[in-house]
Amino acid sequence: MFRIWSSRAFPARSSRQRFVVLVHPKASLSTGGAYSIPKPYNEPNKQYAANSPERAALDGALSDLKSKLPLQTPRWSHGQVNSWEGKTASVPVPSKHTQSFSDYPCLTATDVTHAIEDALAAKEAWQDMPFTYRAAIFLRAAELITTKYRYEITAATMLGQGKNAWQAEIDAAAELADFFRFNVAIAQKIYEKQPTLGTPGHHTRNDYRPLEGFVYAISPFNFTAIGGNLVSVPAIMGNVVLWKPSPSNVYASSIVYRILLEAGLPPNVVQFLTGDAELITNTIFEHCDFAALHFTGSSNVFRSLFAKAAQGVVTHTFREYPRMVGETSGKNFHLVHSSADISSAVRHTIRAAFEYAGQKCSACSRLYLPQSRAQAFLNVMKEEMQLVTVGQPEDYSAFLGPVINQQSFQKISQAIDEANKDPDIECVIGGTYDGSEGYFIQPTMYVARKPDHWLFNRELFGPVLGVYIYPDDHFEELLTDIDQQGGGLALTGAIFARDQRIVELAERKLRYAAGNLYVNCKTTAALIGQQTFGGSRSSGTNDKAGSENLLMRFVSPRTLKEEFGPLDTVLYPSNSRR
Repeated sequence: MFRIWSSRAFPARSSRQRFVVLVHPKASLSTGGAYSIPKPYNEPNKQYAANSPERAALDGALSDLKSKLPLQTPRWSHGQVNSWEGKTASVPVPSKHTQSFSDYPCLTATDVTHAIEDALAAKEAWQDMPFTYRAAIFLRAAELITTKYRYEITAATMLGQGKNAWQAEIDAAAELADFFRFNVAIAQKIYEKQPTLGTPGHHTRNDYRPLEGFVYAISPFNFTAIGGNLVSVPAIMGNVVLWKPSPSNVYASSIVYRILLEAGLPPNVVQFLTGDAELITNTIFEHCDFAALHFTGSSNVFRSLFAKAAQGVVTHTFREYPRMVGETSGKNFHLVHSSADISSAVRHTIRAAFEYAGQKCSACSRLYLPQSRAQAFLNVMKEEMQLVTVGQPEDYSAFLGPVINQQSFQKISQAIDEANKDPDIECVIGGTYDGSEGYFIQPTMYVARKPDHWLFNRELFGPVLGVYIYPDDHFEELLTDIDQQGGGLALTGAIFARDQRIVELAERKLRYAAGNLYVNCKTTAALIGQQTFGGSRSSGTNDKAGSENLLMRFVSPRTLKEEFGPLDTVLYPSNSRR
């Protein structure tokens, strides 16, 4: 007779009868082999052409969100939305900063401590759940993103982060779904990595254990998809996660969290934290069960978090050495050779430097042109830029919108003021800004007379491009300059050339200058499942989003060896006297 742990009742043939299934909490289906996860694929982008059904649906979602401004980012507890009577904060609409976009709760240190306790209480059941069931949650979430929630999350990303429809679609719908699908597939590959060589009578296995404590995920404003990746990578591997999104992306991130809960994520596996970043981080870094940081943001912030974690290691605060995983800043380059297709290089450069107002960690911000082709490049650039407009994100004709907030606007506009007065550079495009209604900065390009100008080393994270025109016969020497410039950052780069010998030379000489190097393609071109992404030096730990590398950082492997027969003797054959 079974012990009754729980029961689920189903109607039988007679209305008076009930069939009861007795289920142990840790029961799992018995199968003759392992389950196989569906093959992942890249979500096709909606085009949003004029008069298309998807444009009409997106317009409806935009109108609906605008009618509810300011949107309320909820406080979740145990998977439920709780009323909030404490301190709140708000973020403005970047394209119309007098309008508040979202209000969100500011948690106290006690709230954060309770969130840690709730996550740890959920940990055992989550890590013991068979992988195929954990995987199903994220695959279901991908379907919800690309169907039921597609236009809502795209509209929220447009209004809250200043993206146009194309950029928001790529990010919040397609790339977010790609992360969930491919991370699940990558996890299965890891679990399938088992020893194939063994001694007769022995069996060896690999156990990919989740980390013993909890993971702290900090996501940036610029990609809704990144938050989903930072959370899904450790959670898929059986970890519990405390997630603090950027305030400038808090509402779109809350939709991601809502989708995960609807997809079946157990309530306390991921904790959604909002409020003062320093308070939240200090509380987390004081806890002995802090096991890993999964971070995307600025290099300076990552350095400070690294130092804080190191201090905790010194003082024996943590049970184990925390894993520090970060993808940070970039000062990325396009290098054009005299053999390049100039028109194509120009178009790639405009997209890489100015799409989403240059607010991608992979955006191109330094450009190197050969003297023999420079004028032709600049002429085509000026012609193409006549088609590029700055405007409201919901204006489908606008190529780029505002920068994210007042702090960013001030940083970039002050740099433009400094550059406009600098006798060592010449402004050839843009050089103006307007913050009266929204945080708008015109796409700007300066030509510098020297290759060591500050434009080639200072990260601005906006639509500002520095150009150096080099003598054609100094190409190889220039490669050394490019490698040494960039403010110590090494995220992305691109070489444009038809001469394959030049491509080979650049790839070899710039081997450590970029974690992602593109040939005849812009620096913002990584696609989940096709190009893993990440940089080294001061651009991060280069664990490569979209790779086994990254998921392995959130497991602690255990090796198990079993012998099937007894040991018959203590002595070795060599101990024999005959």
